[in-house]
Amino acid sequence: MIGISKLYCGTVEPSDALRYGRMAKDLPSHLLQFSEDKKPIVVWNCTRKCNLHCVHCYSHSQWIDYENELTTAEGKKLIDDLAAFGAPVILFSGGEPISRPDLYELIQYANEKGLRAVISTNGTMITPEVAANLKTFNLSYVGISLDGMEPVHDKFRGKTGAFREAVEGVRNCRAAGLKVGLRFTINRRNVTEIDGIFDLLEAEDVPRVCFYHLVYAGRGSKLIEEALDLESTRKAVDLIIDRTADLHRRGLPKEVLTVDNHCDGPYLYLRMLKDNPERAAEVYQLLQWNEGNSSGRGIACVSWDGSVHPDQFWRHLTLGNVRERTFGDIWTDPENELLMKIKRKKDYVTGRCAKCKWLDVCAGNFRVRAEAMTGDLWAPDPACYLTDEEIGLTE
Repeated sequence: MIGISKLYCGTVEPSDALRYGRMAKDLPSHLLQFSEDKKPIVVWNCTRKCNLHCVHCYSHSQWIDYENELTTAEGKKLIDDLAAFGAPVILFSGGEPISRPDLYELIQYANEKGLRAVISTNGTMITPEVAANLKTFNLSYVGISLDGMEPVHDKFRGKTGAFREAVEGVRNCRAAGLKVGLRFTINRRNVTEIDGIFDLLEAEDVPRVCFYHLVYAGRGSKLIEEALDLESTRKAVDLIIDRTADLHRRGLPKEVLTVDNHCDGPYLYLRMLKDNPERAAEVYQLLQWNEGNSSGRGIACVSWDGSVHPDQFWRHLTLGNVRERTFGDIWTDPENELLMKIKRKKDYVTGRCAKCKWLDVCAGNFRVRAEAMTGDLWAPDPACYLTDEEIGLTE
């Protein structure tokens, strides 16, 4: 996760994180990526059920009741485990988390245990009543997926009207006083929609947007051919930076982040050296604290059946099950050799990643993407768009 607005527009300084001691339990949400202990944000796919049929869904969800999902009691036990381990945030995801009948009860329980509760949703089920309930039960944040303007988004989501319903969900969250943001997955089908997303941010007064680079998992594994080429990715990141800076210059600041391609960090730093060299050293410090890819360390996933994964895309690698052991025991198991390697992935990446001068701020980028393309977990991430000169191979 690269905070474009935090880094390029200077909305965060190193002193902001230092003020809280850089421990995850003490940091406000917008500074968690700079924590020193990297206690994991845990994505809990609390249900597999979903009312849409998105082409890039990593869970292959359908509008059916799935067997073997964690019960309410098991969900609360998971929350107990996460709180005891010191996880700062639980992200309720799916499927569509709002389809889970006990969601409000689980959100309330997470808050009682000291966890910040957020959800990732398609937004189509957020009526005014649902938004009011989410606010009542103290949800911290709602992330709503939009993959373009109406025609593109509806095609992506497999439902006519999905765009209008999602935007109405955004409006209902705003009216209820909930912090809400957009989630956009970049690919060839929708890269031309980035400008429209920024226009929507401004028109609807939405405070936050996350732009996700495509990861080849679930239904998304069929979209490898839809991934942007490297030059188009650079142009997309430049556009995101430029539009973010424009909003800030006009006094309309938004929190803008890119996710799942950690070469965005050094790329932004290289731009800072040209655009604002006086601030570049502070940006580099923040990137070092961010540490790049955090799968298996600062991000974790618990699936609907209790299986634990290094992140939400790595479903073919199960580390254990919370029905059998606590999350903390699974997450720190020294006998799990692969997990220990993932936590120290910088020591095991190969090829240009191993020789890259930005390894400390990228951590080798996304291992799932490298594995999907090459069959080798430690091979270079094919989505890295930095040139050999930019990563120091020609020096």
